[in-house]
Amino acid sequence: MRGPFTTARHRIACVVALVAGLLSPAVVAAGTEPAVRAVRVAPDVWFVQGEAALGTAGNRNFISNAGFVVTDDGVVVIDALGSPTLARELIAEIRRVTAQPIRHVIVTHYHADHIYGLQAFKAAGASIVAHTAGREYLTSDTAQRRLEAGRQEMFPWIDETTRLVPADRWLDTESTRLQVGSTQFEIHRVGPAHTAEDLVIHVPAAGVLFAGDLVFRGRIPFVGQADSRRWIESLNRLIALEPRIMIPGHGPAAMEPAADLALTRDYLLYLRSSMGEAARNLEPFEEAYARTDWSRYERMPLFGAANRINAFNTYLLMEQQGPR
Repeated sequence: MRGPFTTARHRIACVVALVAGLLSPAVVAAGTEPAVRAVRVAPDVWFVQGEAALGTAGNRNFISNAGFVVTDDGVVVIDALGSPTLARELIAEIRRVTAQPIRHVIVTHYHADHIYGLQAFKAAGASIVAHTAGREYLTSDTAQRRLEAGRQEMFPWIDETTRLVPADRWLDTESTRLQVGSTQFEIHRVGPAHTAEDLVIHVPAAGVLFAGDLVFRGRIPFVGQADSRRWIESLNRLIALEPRIMIPGHGPAAMEPAADLALTRDYLLYLRSSMGEAARNLEPFEEAYARTDWSRYERMPLFGAANRINAFNTYLLMEQQGPR
């Protein structure tokens, strides 16, 4: 049992220490400039897969997925990758598949690895679509500091010409239908979950769901300060959609989406259960983390880099939210 509650200063120090560990060179995977290659997953639906790693100059911040759908009246892209160079390579892959103009880029959320390529798509004439909750982050000091850090850590792929790009169309409804030619896109708000502005994109005719960072397939998710309760609720909603194919924000395409949706959900449930018990019992985080059985997840990529900070942030969240 512990004595008085941890002070705010101590908590901040712990978070700083954990983030420093997350970003330290010892846990940052070295990259070899992976190529952007589009893979067809359904008729007229393609995606590119980033590495299961943290962003570095070596991998050009190619650590997330993006996709595109070719319609009879243009191309719709989902996310823009983590640097302008990567985005230009994705555009080249689109041009390899079709000469149709790129009409829209739908942003699942405004995290760096998904949006630093937006300026290349704007230059190609695309209209950017995102949820209006992303405005707050996009105009925040945090977003600017993150960009400055990226210019230092991932030069030359992210440099002084890389900029934050706002949406041309900000969505403010729970669901939006976007019709491009004969293809319908269903855009659902599922945040606040991983971020406040989370969107998923369902293409019913193809049976494909672009899940953004609600799903990290084949690796430990980055939970950060996410609202894990809402995230779990959103994953249950996605399971109910019964997609045939799912493109996660990270990792391979899922041909059995229900199992992968359930794996991410179960990980979040386990974090809340184990850390919630510790918070209720006033057990110090270090002791709680050490006694928790992580065997189901410890062999997954980025466990060492992400799990500890995921657990710590969940511990703090459960102190605030309680056991619900």
